[in-house]
Amino acid sequence: MIISERIFKILSEKKISQKSFAEQTGIAQSTISDWKRKKTNPAADKLMIICDVLEVSPYELLSGAEDSNYSPVDYVVVKKKSEDYQMLEMIQNMDDSAKKRVLGYIEALQELE
Repeated sequence: MIISERIFKILSEKKISQKSFAEQTGIAQSTISDWKRKKTNPAADKLMIICDVLEVSPYELLSGAEDSNYSPVDYVVVKKKSEDYQMLEMIQNMDDSAKKRVLGYIEALQELE
C-alpha cells in the first residue's frame, strides 16, 4: 500500500472528509484528489502536517505498521507566514549567547504571570 492509500484509509476510518482534511492541512483539494486519482504520494514537506491532522506517527504513515516500541518525536508545526515563524527564524539566526538571553527573558516573563 502506498502512502496516499494509507492516508485515504485513515481518513475513512476517522470519518474525515477530503474537504475537511484539505482545510486542516492547508493542502489544496485538487492535490489531494490527484493523490487518489493518479496514485501519487504527497510531497515530503507535507508529511508532518498530515500526520498531525490524522493523529498518526510518521512511522505509521510511511510504513503502515504500528510499532509498540515506537516513541513519537516531539515537533511543532508552525505556519510560515505567522508571527511564531518569524520569531523562530529570528532566534535561529542569533548566536548562542543571544539565544540564552532571550530564553532568560522568556522565563522571567513566565514568572510574572
